Amino acid sequence: MLKIWSMKKNEDAVAKKKPKTSAAQIRVQKDLTELDLPDTMKTHFPDPNDLLNFTLTITPDDGMYKGGSFVFSFAINTNYPHEPPKVKCTQTIYHPNVDLEGNVCLNILREDWKPVLNLNSVMVGLQYLFLEPNADDPLNKDAAQELIKNREHFLSNVKQSMRGYNIKGVQYQNVMG
Repeated sequence: MLKIWSMKKNEDAVAKKKPKTSAAQIRVQKDLTELDLPDTMKTHFPDPNDLLNFTLTITPDDGMYKGGSFVFSFAINTNYPHEPPKVKCTQTIYHPNVDLEGNVCLNILREDWKPVLNLNSVMVGLQYLFLEPNADDPLNKDAAQELIKNREHFLSNVKQSMRGYNIKGVQYQNVMG
């Protein structure tokens, strides 16, 4: 009987040392196993043991941002999926829906978030922003105005910014290939 009691104490000690898996971690693990990303999107986990913090690289193969490589950081808090992940672009890019600090304007990351949405929904939404920038709900108002007023000049600014040029006093990072 004493032996069983000491074995139980050892099991309890081991269980206390092992970090508990949160509901957010379980859901993220499920979301990640269900991902079906196209060749234009890749995830990277700097710490393979931390599924709540990773990056997504999008390399559009169509549209005005074709040829660029854009990196987004994902930080998922313990309230996921009841709260959306925090997503930021790690580069300075000329885009109506991404401000100069990397904040992203995507409706499902704000008011339209629902727990039934998953990481795949967010990633597809980000990819769609490169195909169809939304000038009606901008974070970068200058880029949005340019898109509305003069699409050709906007396209020119996109191409120049992707090559690392300075546009209207802002130095952009070269995101080509």
